[in-house]
Amino acid sequence: TSTIIFLTICAKDRRPIFDNARMRDRLIAAWEKADGWRVGRYMIMPDHIHLFCSPADPNVSLQTWVRYWKSMVSRSRPSSGGTEPSTPKLFQRDFWDTQLRRGEHYSEKWAYVRENPVRAELVKNNDDWPYQGEIHVLNWLAQ
Repeated sequence: TSTIIFLTICAKDRRPIFDNARMRDRLIAAWEKADGWRVGRYMIMPDHIHLFCSPADPNVSLQTWVRYWKSMVSRSRPSSGGTEPSTPKLFQRDFWDTQLRRGEHYSEKWAYVRENPVRAELVKNNDDWPYQGEIHVLNWLAQ
């Protein structure tokens, strides 16, 4: 991997809808199916998501990939019941992306992101937060 992007995606109107097992499972399923990019580490917070990703297919732009998996997650919502709001929009339209420049940035950024649940007082120890993980190992290769 010579390109690693750090993404932040927010819930529409910053609603706290992401930190539950059903949403985590839907996000992971969408990321695995939307294979134009590989997801490395991720952190799902109540109203936003941080993830690291790397292109798997040079013909799939970051914007196209994000739009695709957001659409899959939105379409996979249950039609009734559950704790999620009934509005059709789950995500803010835009996202924030930063291309990491060196391998150390990945580790440094992850160390910071991993503390989010502690800073938000959701858990006392970041290892106790159940909505984080790693799908693909993104190893930094020198160019």
